[in-house]
Amino acid sequence: MRNSKYALVLVTAPDLKTARRLAQRILKPRLAACVNLVGGIESHYWWKGKLEKGRETLLVIKTTSVALNELEKLILREHPYDTPEFIALPIQRGNKRYLDWLSDSVEAP
Repeated sequence: MRNSKYALVLVTAPDLKTARRLAQRILKPRLAACVNLVGGIESHYWWKGKLEKGRETLLVIKTTSVALNELEKLILREHPYDTPEFIALPIQRGNKRYLDWLSDSVEAP
């Protein structure tokens, strides 16, 4: 992430209610500019040696690289899963006005 000022973070939640609660906990301290909730995804995965599947809601979080550590701490603290997904992808390019808005909307811890 060192080469990118911005990040897109993926987090799955067990349901829409949990995803909404997480989104509010992320946005209130301004750890992200925007959280999109994508409901109705079906996840297939390995867990404790068994193949599992389930319905989840995906949080797509737009933030800055500077806020990633605090954002991850919040997810690990507030998420109901033992091992929540937290995958940060660098944003290499974007509309300048959008990225300026993103920077202005996130407060660095």
